[in-house]
Amino acid sequence: MSPLDTGGQNVTRVIIVRHGQSTYNTEKRIQGRSDASKLTDKGRIDSTKVGKALSHIPFNAIYCSPLQRAKHTAEIIHHEMAIHAEQSAVPQISDKLMEIDLPLWEGILSAEVKEKFREDYRIWQESPHLLLMSVKDGEQTKEHYPVLALYEQARQFWQEILPSHQGETILIVGHNGINRALLSTALGISPQRYHSIQQSNCCISVLNFSGGLTEPVQLESLNQTQHLGDILPSLRPNHEGVRLLLVRHGETEWNRQTRFQGQIDVPLNDNGRQQAQKAAQFLKDIAIDFAVSSTMLRPKETAEIILQYHTDINLELQDGLREISHGLWEGKLEKQIEQEFPEELHRWRIAPAQVQMPEGENLQQVWERSVTAWKSIVQTALANQLKTGLVVAHDATNKTLLCHVLGLSSEHFWNFRQGNGAVTVIDYPSQPSAFPILQAMNITTHLGGGVLDKTAAGAL
Repeated sequence: MSPLDTGGQNVTRVIIVRHGQSTYNTEKRIQGRSDASKLTDKGRIDSTKVGKALSHIPFNAIYCSPLQRAKHTAEIIHHEMAIHAEQSAVPQISDKLMEIDLPLWEGILSAEVKEKFREDYRIWQESPHLLLMSVKDGEQTKEHYPVLALYEQARQFWQEILPSHQGETILIVGHNGINRALLSTALGISPQRYHSIQQSNCCISVLNFSGGLTEPVQLESLNQTQHLGDILPSLRPNHEGVRLLLVRHGETEWNRQTRFQGQIDVPLNDNGRQQAQKAAQFLKDIAIDFAVSSTMLRPKETAEIILQYHTDINLELQDGLREISHGLWEGKLEKQIEQEFPEELHRWRIAPAQVQMPEGENLQQVWERSVTAWKSIVQTALANQLKTGLVVAHDATNKTLLCHVLGLSSEHFWNFRQGNGAVTVIDYPSQPSAFPILQAMNITTHLGGGVLDKTAAGAL
């Protein structure tokens, strides 16, 4: 398991929230750094819901953007948390949390921007890191790359803030763009993939840092909206493509014991079946068009339990989605492996892509078979115009697929948490050249832990 899974004393937990719905959101205007946009009634109500959802978490600091839609959201959240629990931290303004600077587009309707700035808008959608704006400043014309500037701003924020909060819990209230840049710079996601991470109004995302920006970091969850009454994030307007619900199987007894199971076919335990049952209840009203599982018992049983509310769906089994083979480690507790293979286990924790499991697989082999299976699932769904699919697999398989979805190498394997019974949402546009969008990751609220993942952090 990752050192960050255990939530040690020196882990810095950062909870990131996007501001509530604003007037410009409802009018479909580009906001950028304009401060004309205010929270709507819904934005204020949803901000209160965030405060309630976070009220059990003691924060050491709260940072927010100076723009009124984010500042007001932070104030409402703080007020609500103070009602429900003792909360000493008060919101502090940081200019490094300002929204992306789009001076030529601010205040204009999105549809007008699309029409008047057709070529720039195409670049914004397809290659956002290449968008260049030329802005007059008196006699001079300044050239400005909004997305690249935003990523540099996010890096500066992390470099200023993280050293002051080692081992603490902090809250950030920002905007769609800056939140994406904060998440991306922490995880190593390219500015080219700026649109590949979703941030809904008043969503909650959780990052765990082991130190600074250059040290291990883990995305515990992304774009949670269940506290707002939304089961899953809504599809983007005019979305044509396929949505995949990627689920990790329920708990096994070996997960609980931190025993490496790999390709030994261990069934779910009672808690694992309950987790699958809760996932089934959570997804019962979602229209599912097809379902795929790893061939192994634990994901297959998880998928079958989820599909009890979707009786017309046949479960397809894909061998490429099976768990990593740990070879000689399989069946052994983590502490036993620590004694027998201390160097290899240490490397597995810090540089997993460099490890060849003794008589087992390496991550490149897992990547090749799981990504091949995944691409086949996506292509078949798009070809048959299927809208939503359930895919149930394993910890290592899911983490490998998340690296693939976000354009990361398997060196970033530990950047993602996958709890037993957790749900991840990935949207694939119908255009072959478009990047997939990670709409939400590691949703575990249906398992009873609130906004934090309380599932056991067992071995693979």
